[in-house]
Amino acid sequence: MNINFDREDKQLVVEITEEIDHHVAEKIRRKVDNEITRYMPRKTIFDFSRVSFMDSAGIGMLIGRYKMMKLIGGSLEIVNISETVKRILEMSGINKIIPIKTAI
Repeated sequence: MNINFDREDKQLVVEITEEIDHHVAEKIRRKVDNEITRYMPRKTIFDFSRVSFMDSAGIGMLIGRYKMMKLIGGSLEIVNISETVKRILEMSGINKIIPIKTAI
């Protein structure tokens, strides 16, 4: 699994480079939680430009990171999503609590 992190000006960008299913979501959760705890960003941005598929485990992972960011007084947003992933996020209603943007 490959996740890239970019930290700048209290902003953490998480670039995920594969499909997000149950097994991958748990690994992402652990790595991202570690980075958030260490860096304490004001904003975390998930870059989904290389994610072509995500299931309900991915939605749960995002909601958990959203709650974590709220606990530390920060925010979370999602950028660069494919139409397939966008439909999944819209059906789940996650787009009503986590902003989805076209670019960083």
